[in-house]
Amino acid sequence: MLLYVPSALCLVGFCVGVVRDHRRLSNAVFLGLTVVFAVVAALLQLGSAKPGLSGDVAFGLLVTAAVAVVVLAGFLLANGVTMVRKEGRSLANLVSLGVGLALIVLLALLVAALVLHSRTLAVIAGTAVVLAGYVAFLFVCFLFYAALYQRLVFWRRGDFVVVLGSGLIGGSTVPPLLASRLEKGRKEHTRLSRRGRRPVLIVSGGQGPDEELPESHAMASYLVERGFPADLIEREDRSTTTEENLTFSQALMHTKKPASRCVIVTSNYHAFRAAITARRVGVRGHVVGAPTASYFWPSAVIREFIALVVHYRRLNAAILLVVLLSGLFLWWWGWPPTNHI
Repeated sequence: MLLYVPSALCLVGFCVGVVRDHRRLSNAVFLGLTVVFAVVAALLQLGSAKPGLSGDVAFGLLVTAAVAVVVLAGFLLANGVTMVRKEGRSLANLVSLGVGLALIVLLALLVAALVLHSRTLAVIAGTAVVLAGYVAFLFVCFLFYAALYQRLVFWRRGDFVVVLGSGLIGGSTVPPLLASRLEKGRKEHTRLSRRGRRPVLIVSGGQGPDEELPESHAMASYLVERGFPADLIEREDRSTTTEENLTFSQALMHTKKPASRCVIVTSNYHAFRAAITARRVGVRGHVVGAPTASYFWPSAVIREFIALVVHYRRLNAAILLVVLLSGLFLWWWGWPPTNHI
């Protein structure tokens, strides 16, 4: 049973992290390591009991992973085409297409290394696979814990509901994405009101260079036109980023009720990163996600993940450097031998 000690330790780290603050990215990593170490331990245990069977299982896992990469690449390419057709050719809308192409390039590199028996290509391909594996591990951790986070209910009570802005159509009209957030905000406000509270709903969003009015003003008008009480709405109209949304909204909350809690509403793909940002700026609140169009979700989730990787850029850059230097060392050392490729 000693094989499962690393997995158990990671599980303890995950549970402690969730209890301390469920808005930590480290919780996602601990959960992922728990699963990885448990699978490795199970394979080692199987290898000890039935040596032949463990090899077959390992080979089956590799084949499954390869097929999954091919299927994922095809899905992302198709989604990228859909995004361009429905949303335009902006850089943000090309993310899923770009990742799909990157996976195709990675597979082509592996095939070329095997066919050409090139040691240099083998080292490059191996280094690329290690980097891709690291990124894939982080992404899967992020994806599953983000889904789990939205089902946690530790702080889903509050004195305020904060709805984050997302841009206007034509400089003045609330788009479907933002309307979905506002409708979710109304539902959260109703839920809190049923518990005897009278929360204030804060609409948060400043005025962009191509907008005729601050987003928060358009958001407030949207709600009032649909029967929401105007006296329960506060406008935060200075912010231009998620961090500013939360920081400026927190200032409004403190003027009305210090040490208050809140429910923050954004789109489902953005909820976990918004929660991490809320923790960083000291906002006491749980983030809930509003529904997003299915075709828009994959690209949006990838963008959220990239933003988190960039936020923790020092750590990720250090790991990237270690992997690249390791590949360079193996190439210089003469590994793998040509007859083993």
